[in-house]
Amino acid sequence: MCARKKEQSGAVPGNHAALTNDNHRALWSGRFAEGPDEAAVAFETSIHVDERMALDDIHGSIAHATMLGEQGIIPKKDASAIVQGLLGIERDLTSGLLAIDYSAEDIHSFVEATLTDRIGEAGKKLHTGRSRNDQIALDERLYLRRVVPELQNKIITLIEVLAGMAREHTRTLLTGFTHMQHAQPGTLAQHLLAWAFMLQRDWSRFSDSLGRIARSPLGSGALQGSTLPLDRESVAKKLGFDGVTENSLDSVSDRDYCIEFAFDCSLLQSHLSRMCEEVVLWTTTEFQFLSLSERWSTGSSIMPQKKNPDFAELIRGRTGKVYGDVMNLLTMVKGLPLAYDRDLQEDKEPLFDALDCVNANLTVFTAMISSATWNTERMALSCTGGFANATDLAEYLVRKGLPFRTAHGVAAKAVRMAIDAGLSAIEDLSLEELAMCSPLIQEDLYGLLKSEACVYARNTTGGPAAASTKKQILSLERFCKKCRAKTEQLCR
Repeated sequence: MCARKKEQSGAVPGNHAALTNDNHRALWSGRFAEGPDEAAVAFETSIHVDERMALDDIHGSIAHATMLGEQGIIPKKDASAIVQGLLGIERDLTSGLLAIDYSAEDIHSFVEATLTDRIGEAGKKLHTGRSRNDQIALDERLYLRRVVPELQNKIITLIEVLAGMAREHTRTLLTGFTHMQHAQPGTLAQHLLAWAFMLQRDWSRFSDSLGRIARSPLGSGALQGSTLPLDRESVAKKLGFDGVTENSLDSVSDRDYCIEFAFDCSLLQSHLSRMCEEVVLWTTTEFQFLSLSERWSTGSSIMPQKKNPDFAELIRGRTGKVYGDVMNLLTMVKGLPLAYDRDLQEDKEPLFDALDCVNANLTVFTAMISSATWNTERMALSCTGGFANATDLAEYLVRKGLPFRTAHGVAAKAVRMAIDAGLSAIEDLSLEELAMCSPLIQEDLYGLLKSEACVYARNTTGGPAAASTKKQILSLERFCKKCRAKTEQLCR
């Protein structure tokens, strides 16, 4: 897991005299003869939401102050004092010696006011050449670059769990369903691997998004850059970005990276929800494929016998929250004029909610499925009856030269014949009866219609045969090893 500093979410209020100390007045208050109404302040304050970006704000400010000193925009001694002061704030926040002051307007105001309290007039030079418009865009990007790899590590962990379980069940029979009807014989390994490959795509989407996040908007100012000789590229390099955003107007109004992240979370959540739906089905008395650990089940307040898959249901139920977060962000920017509008302050709550929801759901689902037990006998029994081997009969006839559409009709005729005879399987028909459907059918068909034989014969790439599923497992294991190393490096 990523060795990251603890975020300051949930810190207790500090003892700053925010309303009496000039350092703690709103950053924009100079133009106003009187202060805002108390209700107005409460309405527009965002620090309770954006406090989790405190360390990101500090890191961005350190890079900015260093650049200001290097460019001669502020004296180097002031830049050094600012950097040292910011490092001290980071240490104290991380250790708990400094608490967040919730009377501050936002996390940027808190950091700058605390800095000025500690180092004096030099602290007032930190905001030179930047606006909160480009500052918040930077903080969000820094935050996402920090938390996305941590989320990706959780995805990899779940993929590893599923691949490990699949390795134990490459020959465990489990019928496949379409339209929730018996379709064709398969294996538990094949089904678990289908879950894993859904998650692999999720990991890749987050990885792709990191490339678009890794552009620094700092130096774009409020919307039109700055007359000061800022070196945007050096700041980007100091912060580990791939480069800078290319248009200052777009830089401060862009929230694509937030929307894309929330969408990636929503697709991950939809996959978890689909998995949970199957967990719920498979734990029913009617299926009995799966038994959840009592540590990840609940009971009923009135029915003593109940063992409910509540955690799977809760994950499934919370999917709407993440979908709502995407719609929240999309609606926020719909028709929004360039450049910055205060509407954009509302981006953080849905962004963080989507992250927190999928983070928790990944943790719970991984623990729940890892501790579950599989009823292999019941799953094997699901492959019998239901005519799931009808396609195998058709393909048997294709190998004997019959056109597939004709072979399909022969197999359907055999199914109908069995149903009319009150039988539940094609193989329950006699050879003479099957020959009435096609003279190409011989005694060898019976061995090929066994569930094990049907699965064994499906050895094409991606199929359920043990040889094929083992290749899929190896592919996932290689993927996890490569990606684990990549995300661990990003987490440092």
